[in-house]
Amino acid sequence: MIRCAFFALAIGVALPGGAAARCEGYVPQAKPQNTFAQDVGREFDRIIEEGWIEFAVYADYAPWSYEEKGKAAGVDVDVGRLIAKALGVEAKFRLVTAGENLEADLMNYVWKGAAIGGRVSDVMLHVPYDSELVCRIEQVTFTGQYATENIAIAYRGADYEEKAPTPPFFRFDPVAVENDSIADFYLTSLIGPAGKINRYRSTAAAMDGLAAGDTKAAMGPRAELEAGLTRHPDGGLKVHSPPLVGFARGNWTIGIGVNFQHKDLAYAVDDAIDKALADGQISRIFSQYGLTFTPPQR
Repeated sequence: MIRCAFFALAIGVALPGGAAARCEGYVPQAKPQNTFAQDVGREFDRIIEEGWIEFAVYADYAPWSYEEKGKAAGVDVDVGRLIAKALGVEAKFRLVTAGENLEADLMNYVWKGAAIGGRVSDVMLHVPYDSELVCRIEQVTFTGQYATENIAIAYRGADYEEKAPTPPFFRFDPVAVENDSIADFYLTSLIGPAGKINRYRSTAAAMDGLAAGDTKAAMGPRAELEAGLTRHPDGGLKVHSPPLVGFARGNWTIGIGVNFQHKDLAYAVDDAIDKALADGQISRIFSQYGLTFTPPQR
């Protein structure tokens, strides 16, 4: 599941030190061998000439990306559309399934393609930007940071009128999490395998359980929690982001991934995102979905 593999990597791999020393001690990977030209994406000039660009986005990942009435929708999809508009081309979207980990996803959709019948997309959206990733996955250019996400807690206001809940509350109060997610791992390590941790198939399902009164709180990525507030406007639900004791890094930057051979495409996409941040286009996308927008560090 993307919620486990993606967030565990995005949150837990921060390295100290400046950019000049971030790759110190890393041994360069062997360069890809026997990779045919058609398997490593299209050059920027070809994208412009053919008049379209394809974005890989995760399927079933609301509010970021999902299928609605047969078409791709969500925050990431709208970000892709504004990138395509800035480049003067049509946006196409490929809804992809998350693999075992982020490295596998980047290999399958950005720099190589799946072993059987695989092909890469021009750009992958919703890729975490992190120093260790930059060092470890040399075949991908990580750039285009467009938002910051964090772990948060949703709760029913009527149950916590005096003080919003923090993780220690969940030794006694039931809390919903997505099964095997980073929130699940964190709470289990903090308070033990307590019976108060109710596990659901997704953060969206956890929020539905909260709205139904099956639990008193839910913990997970803020955007997914806020999407639950939008689905249940009369539920009296709230979201906050308290300090998380023992959490290595409770927030992370979201950007894009491009095949390392296509630097000019990466520069063009990053420039489009930079301008969209500056003129408020990206912040307005978040507002349209009822989400909090936190600007990225660029």
